[in-house]
Amino acid sequence: MGAYFASLNFLDFLGRLPAAAAQGLFWGIMALGVYITFRILDIADLTVDGTFATGGAISAVLILKGWTPWATVGAALVLGLLAGAVTGLLHTKLGIPAILAGILTQYALYSINLAIMSFKANTAISSTTRNMVMSGLDVNGSLLICGVIVIVLIALMYWFFGTEIGEAIRATGTNQEMSKAQGINIDRMKVLGLALSNGLVAVAGSLSSQYSGFADVNAGRGSIVIGLAAVIIGEVVGNAILGKKLNFAGHLAFVVVGAILYYVVYTLILWLKMNPNLMKLFTAIIVALFLAVPYLRSRAKSSFAKAGKNSKKMEAK
Repeated sequence: MGAYFASLNFLDFLGRLPAAAAQGLFWGIMALGVYITFRILDIADLTVDGTFATGGAISAVLILKGWTPWATVGAALVLGLLAGAVTGLLHTKLGIPAILAGILTQYALYSINLAIMSFKANTAISSTTRNMVMSGLDVNGSLLICGVIVIVLIALMYWFFGTEIGEAIRATGTNQEMSKAQGINIDRMKVLGLALSNGLVAVAGSLSSQYSGFADVNAGRGSIVIGLAAVIIGEVVGNAILGKKLNFAGHLAFVVVGAILYYVVYTLILWLKMNPNLMKLFTAIIVALFLAVPYLRSRAKSSFAKAGKNSKKMEAK
């Protein structure tokens, strides 16, 4: 045991934190997309596992064809919007449950992503030949650029969801029947929300492929869990710090904070020399624990309230 602890270098862990933060930032963009469906629309959308890989695939292929890296991010956004819209149309026009519609689109995207990459499982892009938006060879520069992108996206989302259309999307997720009564086309709002969500996820996939230097058809596998982990962790941390002062902009910001914290924990597990193949198990445990926190807290409050009422009754007697 002593030899194990002696082999751990805390300075090495600190040195890995900037890379963890950079990864957390572009996964935070993905988590913002998940937040739209999971929290705003109240839909469990599994399309994101496919659109994340789509964003990476189209970005890598277009860079190899001579496109500028920034332009490929825009192309990824467009494909993500289209993929999300397909899920929305399957759900609203064909009556397929949202979770199944997402699975169907994700399933189709696997073949589409392979076709984009000329039916190769992965496509490498050289980070040294072009100025990538993000690159693992320049972690500090990537932190700065992706940090600015995240701030801009949060500002745009805060503005958009304060507009009439944005408020209609939020109303649709809160109460569909009331939204219908107010004349809101809830089917249209669902399609729009799913499109925006997957557009953001595809942007995250594009940045991920540029950062790592390659795109992989399986890159998005399990990304929905990471997105949910970021959302839940961010909400718990945000509520713990700000409580009732946590507004919509704060929720969005803490979603990104949750993604960063997730990758810090991931880095800690690797630093502790645990088997990385167990990461999915650790992720499931982390998400389950953070999901349970609000429930356990409410149970504790209700228990104290009941105890208080019972003590008052006893005193009255």
